[in-house]
Formats: sequence, C-alpha cells, structure tokens
Amino acid sequence: MSSPLKLNFSKFPEAGLIIVIVVLGILLSIFGGEVQRPKMVMGSDGQWTRAMEKDASGQEIPAFVKVNNFFNAETLTQIAKDTSFFAIMAVGVTCVIITAGIDLSVGSVYALAAVAGAMYMNQFGSDGSPGAAVGGVIVTLVVALICGALNGVMIVAFNLHPFIITLGTMAIYRGIAFVLTNGQSIGGFPEGFRDFVRQGVIGDLSLVPLIVMVLVCILGTIFLSRMAVGRKVYAIGGNEVASRYSGIRVGMVKLLVYIIGGATAGIAAVLALGYYGAASSGDGQGYELTVIAGAVVGGASLFGGKGSALGAVLGAIILQMIATGIVIIGIPQSYSQIVTGVVVITAVLLDQFNRWVSDRRLLAETAHIKKEVVQASDAAAPVK
Repeated sequence: MSSPLKLNFSKFPEAGLIIVIVVLGILLSIFGGEVQRPKMVMGSDGQWTRAMEKDASGQEIPAFVKVNNFFNAETLTQIAKDTSFFAIMAVGVTCVIITAGIDLSVGSVYALAAVAGAMYMNQFGSDGSPGAAVGGVIVTLVVALICGALNGVMIVAFNLHPFIITLGTMAIYRGIAFVLTNGQSIGGFPEGFRDFVRQGVIGDLSLVPLIVMVLVCILGTIFLSRMAVGRKVYAIGGNEVASRYSGIRVGMVKLLVYIIGGATAGIAAVLALGYYGAASSGDGQGYELTVIAGAVVGGASLFGGKGSALGAVLGAIILQMIATGIVIIGIPQSYSQIVTGVVVITAVLLDQFNRWVSDRRLLAETAHIKKEVVQASDAAAPVK
C-alpha cells in the first residue's frame, strides 16, 4: 500500500517544487544575514515617506531599521515582479517542450514585439491617448503571434528540428528589431498605460504582472490538462509516430504550441513596456536560457511528453530565488548564469535518471506479467 506522502506526490507532482521553494527561502533567510533599510511611514496624505528620529544632540536624522536580507518586503516584491515576466513565457515554452520541441527565439520574439509596440505608442501616443495604448498592445501581441506562427510553419513545412529553425529566427527577429530602432531605445508612452501596469499594492510590487502571470498559469493548466488538444500535445511528445497513426494532426498541434509560445512572449512584452516605459533591440538578451531553464526545472522533459504550466511558474520562481540568493550571500552576480546552467544540466540528468528507472520498472512488470501468463497457461493445460 502506498504511503500518504507518495500518494500526494503522485497526484500533485509540483509539491516537490513547492518544498524546494520553501527550503530555499529558509536557507536564504538564515544565511542572508541582516541589512539596514530606511524606515518608512505612511503620511496623512497616504504616501510613504522616510521616518525621522532625533540623535543625541537633538537633531533629526533619517531612521533605519534592521531587516532580514532576504525575508523582507522589498526583496520579496522584487522577486515577484522579476519572476512574472519569465514565468509567463515559461508557460508557453513548456507547451513547446512537451511536444519534444524547443524555442530558442523566445527572447528575440519578446524584443521584436516590444519594439513594434513601442514604436506604435511613440508615434501615436504622444498626446496620452488611451486608444494609442490599446493599439500598441494589439501591435505587440500580433507581432509576437506572427513570429510564433512563422516558427511553427517553418518547422512543420520544412520538417527540420526546432533547434535549427528557432536558432535562425532568434538572430533574424533580433536583427529586425535592431534595424527598426537603429539600436536606440524607444520610449514616450502614454502615462496612463504605464500607471496602469505599475499599480502597486505593497511598496513597488506591481499587481498587474502578477495577476497576468496567475491567469496565464490557469489558462495553461486548463489547456494542457482539461482540453482534448492539450492531451494531443502530450501524446505527440510521448510518441509522435503513434500519434500520427492514431489520427492526430501532428502538424497543426505543433503549429499551435509555437503560436502559444509567441503569444506568451507578446504578453510579457506588453507588461515590460508598461513597467519599464521603453523598449530596445537588446531587450530579452539571454532570456531564452532563463525561460527554458524555468520550464525544465519546473518538470518539463526535453524528451517530450511531460510538463505543466504550474511547474513552469514554480520553476521560474526557483531560478529567480537562486539569482537573488547569489547577490544576498555575496557571490558576484556574474556567476548567476553559471549557476543557472548547472541547475539546468542537473534537472535534465534527474529527468533522464527518472526515465531510466521508469523503463526498468516497466520492463520488470512486463516480465512478471509474462511469467504469470505462462504459469497460468501451464496450469490450465490438460495433463497427458
């Protein structure tokens, strides 16, 4: 009989990721030490201001308070904000990876879509018109969808490995963004759009990106686990040949997941435009590593057939906590990509080990069943 712990993990595999997040949080809280931060108080006008105190001579000086270097509102809100952009894209990339595909162009799609939306809002939104902001959002999403669709069409039509196609489009999309902007940053957006995206609830914690991240996670979960097309995504990743012979339109499903990957990059680009207030061809540089890493750490198998939207979000949170922890502990930030790479390799090796264990268990069970069938046949045979 299975133990309760094993039963819970089988029904909710992401529980292991949640445990990792909790353990990481505890370790960073213990070893991160304390830091002095300015003490803030809410004034009568509802705005946060620096608190003041009197020194020994009676003069007013800024007040400071000691807080845990990790477990404080400022650090946690920074992690939440930074995670939301990567987590949204990781959900889309997870859908791609489940089909045993890959999308190396996600950072370039993000940059090109953001640049297109920024140019539109810069051109038509100088007067602060809300319509310009809406138009900019639409342009950003449409460009991202087109980029994702082009990836899918070329992969299906040319029957080439997604690595080759998306490696090429990674350079093409970023090159187009550079040509459009001449390497310059594009700003000058309607203030109402920026104010909407940057709405804060705790300090600098922006509520809109978090809400969008949760919605994308919910929609991704419904798509993958509740819809028939989502089950086809898993089937293709598990065995593409068998899926094709069973009547699944493999090409259409593959096209769909790359469109979804483009759409999530576009959503992240829209949020980034509102939050940062500018876009350039250099945006999203290296994002593909972090996004794919988040999906893999979250349980998506590069061999296909395995992964979840919630796992992608949790994986992105883990990576962001590691990146923040590197800074808190005092390790130079230049080591963060090294750590990310090690985490990805470790996750892939663990996935490969789990596949090997599962195959061995399946072979053992098959051999046992065959043995029981042979024994039953011998027992039922008439005695001569």
